[in-house]
Amino acid sequence: MLACGELPTRGVALQLLRSAIVVVCCDGAVESLLPFGREPDYIVGDLDSISPELKERFADRLHHVAEQESNDLTKSINFCRRKGYGKITIFGATGKREDHTLGNISLLAEYAREVEVQMLTGYGVLNVASGSSSFESFAGQQVSIFCLSPQTCIATAGLKYPISGSPLPSWWMGTLNEALGDSFSIHFSEGEGSVLAFREYPKQA
Repeated sequence: MLACGELPTRGVALQLLRSAIVVVCCDGAVESLLPFGREPDYIVGDLDSISPELKERFADRLHHVAEQESNDLTKSINFCRRKGYGKITIFGATGKREDHTLGNISLLAEYAREVEVQMLTGYGVLNVASGSSSFESFAGQQVSIFCLSPQTCIATAGLKYPISGSPLPSWWMGTLNEALGDSFSIHFSEGEGSVLAFREYPKQA
């Protein structure tokens, strides 16, 4: 899925975008996709930011959602759910505008209740942790953990600066950590809140 933020420029992210089985564009994000030599399979949203020329060109792939209670990314996620797509990678959801970036990241936890979802940025990947989650890593990989609920108590293993059943009431408190090896884990009580894990790409990716 491609949103209207900044496209990732790192090889690992672009390779995943080019090899995706289905590409759903959030409204005007199709403008960013075409230079990669890939056409959208679907274009979803209120269609207020796509050019008339592209509306005509891809008329058979447009899915207009008029309601304004959700953003185009959420409209597209809901569209994918109705199509039965259970695994979604989101590109272009960060950058350009900080308000859109924060809004999209905060919605990631909501999406994860219904589908398997991750968000790729220009620098790394964001995943939603369940009550007990393990993530692939490499020694020295920069890792940040964000608790969307200040009451959530988490514990970690495999990180340079371990967290031992403590809350992270401010978003910055779980940032700038580092993986010690090929995996790390996060544990917390289900129902306490949502936890996001950010992992930087390998330097050569």
